[in-house]
Amino acid sequence: MRKIQFFDTTLRDGEQTPGVNFNTKEKVQIALQLEKWGIDTIEAGFPIASQGDFEAVQAISRAAQKMTVAGLARCQKKDIDRAYEALKEAKHPQIHVFLATSPVHMEYKLKMTETEVLASIKEHVAYAKERFEKVQFSPEDATRTEKAFLLKAVQTAIDAGATIINIPDTVGYTNPTEYGALFAYLIGNIQAQEEIIFSSHCHDDLGMATANALAAIENGANRVEGTVNGIGERAGNTALEEVVVALHIRKDYYQATSGITLAETKHTSDIVARLSGVAVPRNKAVIGANAFAHESGIHQDGVLKNPETYEIITPQLVGVKNNALPLGKLSGRHAFVTKLGELGYQLSEEALKAAFKRFKDLADKKKQITDQDLIALVADEVRGETDSAHLTGLQLQYVSAGRQGAIVSVEQEGQTHVASAVGAGSIQAIYNSIDQIFEQQPILVNYEINALTAGEDAQAEVLVFLECPQTGKRLNGIGVDFDVLEASAKAYVQASALLKKGAN
Repeated sequence: MRKIQFFDTTLRDGEQTPGVNFNTKEKVQIALQLEKWGIDTIEAGFPIASQGDFEAVQAISRAAQKMTVAGLARCQKKDIDRAYEALKEAKHPQIHVFLATSPVHMEYKLKMTETEVLASIKEHVAYAKERFEKVQFSPEDATRTEKAFLLKAVQTAIDAGATIINIPDTVGYTNPTEYGALFAYLIGNIQAQEEIIFSSHCHDDLGMATANALAAIENGANRVEGTVNGIGERAGNTALEEVVVALHIRKDYYQATSGITLAETKHTSDIVARLSGVAVPRNKAVIGANAFAHESGIHQDGVLKNPETYEIITPQLVGVKNNALPLGKLSGRHAFVTKLGELGYQLSEEALKAAFKRFKDLADKKKQITDQDLIALVADEVRGETDSAHLTGLQLQYVSAGRQGAIVSVEQEGQTHVASAVGAGSIQAIYNSIDQIFEQQPILVNYEINALTAGEDAQAEVLVFLECPQTGKRLNGIGVDFDVLEASAKAYVQASALLKKGAN
């Protein structure tokens, strides 16, 4: 299989997303994660654009160990010189030179003739080649450029020393059939003394960026440019994670692989989403929250029997722990029972039948049923199972150096048990005390507080999830009280009692 290279422009083209502005520290953090993900080349920025961009490219050049670091430059010597200064400490530097070639750009933006454009490409690519071993050239707005002239521009860049040719669909104008044919035409007609890498760079204005990138690969492109999560100006760029996973899942068709570590995909997406402030849509392919969620009862039943019935991508492939089966009015009994099991409930057949009926009634009124809704449905059963252990006393005091102390009393099977402990805060001190009483060290997986009513006299409902480190089994507890600390203690006692009972 041939290897497809991935060129990430999240920090350059992706930063052109309205409202997105990474500082140098954030850019270095993203760059190091991209290197961990397996990106071949990172376009670290546009050094001439600002002092901040120059410093970011320089910092990434120093930090990157394996991947190539590229800087963008117009066909101007001052741009090329500035990129050279920013990249001179990079272990693997590359320059990316561009000039528009479409009629509308040449006439209205550049105010240059075809002859002048070709002369500029020749002069500046040659100038860049004197300073960089790796020179990439992009004919901006290539997909709206006349094919014969585009070939001349590309051939001129190759003759001047460019070894990487990028064909940008700058305004998202093309479609897979046209774009693939354009690569086949260029690759079939260029003259070169050495191997030339052809690369795609697509925008998503018509929703075809990923399809266009894959069409380019089918027709000879060996590199794909894009961004994480598909961010970028207007409708964004090719979402690299989509192309990466498509090549993996359909390697039977594309006969291509990459150096991407697929298990780092979701983590990479999360970092970019957090630092850019651009949330990933829930229905986003590959890394959206719904990508591995199934609500239809038929789908849920199939996935529980064999995930391959409705999943072509396993969650673990891209670094997601598990798929999700959100419950709603379309969910069936199989999914309902499975979810209760995940929450730590094992009900009798009679209790389960009654709970499932209540669930269906509630699902007709709510779009999606939460874990808290399910816990409320079976609250009576939970209380019945944990009557043998309940909180009888709680004292708190400040110790020293910001630490809190707690004394907790729990009555269990007619006996009162008392323990004390300290912690970094009140909750930690309380929970450390309860761990002593039950003689176990569970993992606190989740802690949630909800207000049951409004106003100053509102009761607090605390939900905790505990996991047994030995078995991995998870159980939850609920505590309700006007005092948040009392409610927190009650919830932890309830869950701890259930966990202890399960261990025995």
